[in-house]
Amino acid sequence: MSRSRSRRLGAGVVAATAATIAALTAVPLTVVAAPAPAHAAAARDAASWLAGEFADGVLPGPFGGPDWGLTIDGLLALSATGVDAPVRQAATAQVAAHVRSYNSLDDWGIPGFTDGGSTAKLLYAASAAGADPTDFGGFDLRTETLSLVAGADAGHQRGRITSRTTADTGPDASNAFDQSFAVLGLARSGDVPQDAVDFLIRQQCVAGGFRLYPDTADGPSPSCDEQAGATLDVDSTAMAVQALLAAAADGAAGATAAAARGVAWLVDQQRADGSFGGSGPTTGANSNSTGLAGQALAAAGRDAEAARAAGALAALQLTAANGGAAAADAGAVAYNTDSLTTAVASGITDTDRDQWRRGTAQAVLGLVRVPLGGIGLDPPPSSPGPTPTGTAPPTATASPSATTSPTPTGSPTPTGTAVPTPSPSATTVPSTPSATASTTVAPGATPTTPGLGGLPTTGAAITSYVLIAFLLVGGGVLLVVLGRRRAA
Repeated sequence: MSRSRSRRLGAGVVAATAATIAALTAVPLTVVAAPAPAHAAAARDAASWLAGEFADGVLPGPFGGPDWGLTIDGLLALSATGVDAPVRQAATAQVAAHVRSYNSLDDWGIPGFTDGGSTAKLLYAASAAGADPTDFGGFDLRTETLSLVAGADAGHQRGRITSRTTADTGPDASNAFDQSFAVLGLARSGDVPQDAVDFLIRQQCVAGGFRLYPDTADGPSPSCDEQAGATLDVDSTAMAVQALLAAAADGAAGATAAAARGVAWLVDQQRADGSFGGSGPTTGANSNSTGLAGQALAAAGRDAEAARAAGALAALQLTAANGGAAAADAGAVAYNTDSLTTAVASGITDTDRDQWRRGTAQAVLGLVRVPLGGIGLDPPPSSPGPTPTGTAPPTATASPSATTSPTPTGSPTPTGTAVPTPSPSATTVPSTPSATASTTVAPGATPTTPGLGGLPTTGAAITSYVLIAFLLVGGGVLLVVLGRRRAA
C-alpha cells in the first residue's frame, strides 16, 4: 500500500473493521462514533494540561532532561484531540531533530546501536503527526524499520522487530509494544510485511490476551501458548489489538480474527466501574491501562465498554471544583485513586509530576477514543475549545545534525504508559538511556530501566534511575533487568 493510500484509511476503514470484529465476537455492530460531549471535554482539558507541561516542544523526564518517548506520547495525545497546534508543531520538530538521541546510544558515546522498538515508535509518530516518515529529521524511518525486522534465517523469531548493534549487548529487548508500533508504523507508511504481523499474532495465547515479552529465562519461546505460565497483559493486548486492526485494513492475513479474540479478552478484564488494571505490580486499576484498553475497545467498535472506560478515567481527573490543593492543575489525570486523593490534599509535587504527565498522556487516548490507527488521518472528534497558549515552535531545525547534550534521564517510550516492572520470565537485558514502549509503573514499585526498545516509562521511581547512574558511571556496564512495565 502506498503512503498516499494509507493516509486515506480513516474512519471508513475503522468502521468496516469494527463490523467484522463485531460479527466475529457475536455482538451488535456499533460504528465508531465521536465520544460523548462530557468525555470530549475531559479529553481536551487533559490534553490542554499536558500541553502546558511541554517546554520548548519537549516533555521532561524525572530529572528534567528531555524524555523523548514521553514527548512522543504527549504529541500523540495532543494530535488525537487537536489541542494546541503550536506545541504539536514544536514537539514534532524537536523529535525529528533528536531521532538518534532516542533510537541509539550515540549521545552516550556508544556508536553502532540502533534500537528497533524506538525506531518503530518514531516511524509511527512521524506518520501520525503528518510528517514524512521517509525523511524525518533526515532519516528514512520506514526503510530503517524494515531493515530491523528479522528475516527467514531467524526461525520462529522471523518478523520480530530487533535492534542492530556492532557490540555484544545481550538478548534483544523488544516486546509486544515494540512489535505493535512496528506493525502500526509500517501499515501507516505503506505495506506491512506479513511476517511482522504473524510474529505479533504469535504473542497471543489461546485465551485471547497477549504477553508482553516473547523471551523467557531460557531464551525466546516460539509462541505465547508454548510459554508455560505466560502472563497475559491488558496494555500489551490493547496495543496489539490496535496494531492488528491497522494491519487488517492493510490486508494482512489473520489480523482481524486475532484482533477479535483480543477484544473479547479485554472485555472480560474490564472491572465493574469501567477501569482496567495491568499485570504484575500494576494489577490495580490505573489510568494507563484503562486509557489504552478503552482506546482499543473504541477502535473495535465496542462503544459501550469504551464509554465505561472513559467514565473511569474522568473520575480520576482533577477539575477546578474537585482539585483542592491541586486545582491549579485542573485537567490532569491521576494514575489511580490514591494519587488523586494525595494531590487533592497536598497538590502535585515536583517528585510526582512525572507520573501525572505519563498517566495523563495515556488517559487522553481513552477519553477521546481515537484509535492509534486513526490519529492524524481524520479531524479530532470534536473541535477543541480554548487551550493554553503553549510553547512556541523551537528555532532548531529538524535535522539529524541538531543535537543537545546527552540526556540519560530521557528514556524513549512507545506510547506513554509507565515504567516496566521486571517480569518473572523476562530475560535480563542491557539497559539503555532510552526506552521505547509505553507502560506504567505502579507507585512504590521499583521499575527497571527500559531498554531502547522497551516500554515507555510512566511514573518511574527515582531509585531505578539512581541505580542506573551508578551502574553506568561505575563500570560502564549497561546491564539492568528490563522491567515488566507500567507504574505511571
